[in-house]
Amino acid sequence: MLPTVSLFGMRIHAIDLSTAVNAVLAWCDAEDSTCRYVVTPNVDHVVMYQSRDDLRSAYEGAELVLADGAPVVLASRLLRRGLPERVAGSDLVPALFDRVASDNNFAQRPLRVFLLGAAPGVAERAAHRIHHQWNNVAVVGTYSPPLGFEHDANENSLILEKIAAVKPDLILIGLGAPKQELWTHRHANQLSGKAALCIGATIDFLAGEKARSPRWMQRVGLEWFHRLAREPARLAKRYFHDAWIFPQLVWQEWRGCLGK
Repeated sequence: MLPTVSLFGMRIHAIDLSTAVNAVLAWCDAEDSTCRYVVTPNVDHVVMYQSRDDLRSAYEGAELVLADGAPVVLASRLLRRGLPERVAGSDLVPALFDRVASDNNFAQRPLRVFLLGAAPGVAERAAHRIHHQWNNVAVVGTYSPPLGFEHDANENSLILEKIAAVKPDLILIGLGAPKQELWTHRHANQLSGKAALCIGATIDFLAGEKARSPRWMQRVGLEWFHRLAREPARLAKRYFHDAWIFPQLVWQEWRGCLGK
């Protein structure tokens, strides 16, 4: 059983990147057919979590909950529930592929991956780059669903059929939050994969469609600023709202600690 901490009403796993990689690869190697899934909360997820029953249900169904946001990790330490480090989806996926590429056990049976999400053509470009960069990783399918697909029963059936046809070990789901978490929770029992990662813009990063912040900004917790500078029209309102609400949530947690 992996250790967890309780934070903002969530159960967050207190593990590092290497341990998360081990866990996901163990699922991919398992014989059972249950699809376990991973969610990676950042500040925006934490804020939404407080008022959305559907998102709370999705998080409760997740096998791993990994803190993506640097402010979430910092808050955990201020509240004496220290998480060891940030484990972003955009770090977890390359780390998984690095491990697989260096593991001779995957030479005979490559890790089979399905990419679900991103704009049309992006997942295909990501697949090409994955094949070029990582040995022992085989992208066996890609699909970019149309807008509003989550409300279309036929489209959802089509997605499930496409995944079932290739039976991947790992499904990377980049549909944006909270859509990806809600969709994965709703269909987890029907997914013909052993593990699914809700990983936001990671498919775009793998394709070279979007650039991550410089490593130094990631280390000091400023990746959010880089994303805001690149997409102000899309992100400014959300970030300012979260910047107002999140400190209040931290204060509420602190007051709760003092009352114990």
